[in-house]
Amino acid sequence: MAAKPLEEEEREILSPPTDLRKKVRILSKREAKNFDPVKAAEQALERLSGKFDGWMSNETSELMTAYDAIRAEGLNKANLDTLYQAVHNMKGQALTLGYPLVGSVASSFCRLLEHVPGPEKLPLSLTEQYVEAIRAMVAEGARDTDNPTGAALADKLSEVTEDYLAQFPLKPEDEADDLMIG
Repeated sequence: MAAKPLEEEEREILSPPTDLRKKVRILSKREAKNFDPVKAAEQALERLSGKFDGWMSNETSELMTAYDAIRAEGLNKANLDTLYQAVHNMKGQALTLGYPLVGSVASSFCRLLEHVPGPEKLPLSLTEQYVEAIRAMVAEGARDTDNPTGAALADKLSEVTEDYLAQFPLKPEDEADDLMIG
């Protein structure tokens, strides 16, 4: 069946507020020939790398604030959402900011938060262990698996999480997510 064209009142044209073409410098042919976008990106990361520790500390502060709210107010959907957002941000940024071990722990923590059936089933002791592990890793500069204590802690947290989640049957959409993640 062919789709009907939209009536005038059923559609809206959105215009970007800023024309980004005005923000871009066009390279000459000579500049374009010698331009290496990967090298430019690596140089930009190198210039920013001095700020990575500060940014990671800020992310840790947000995680601690979210956890402190849970301790003060109890666990509810709003607090759980805030905690999840903080952990998810760390998971996404840790590798870029030079903390792959924290990224691994945050990934496992996200898995726990995503698959626990509800706030009442989230073990606060395990939650605290995750928060404290991330805080300690950032504070101590435990960046990767070269740190044996940090690596062992990450492995143990992941193992405990998988054991805990095994008691809850996966919903079909969770199974599909797990297949896609790998």
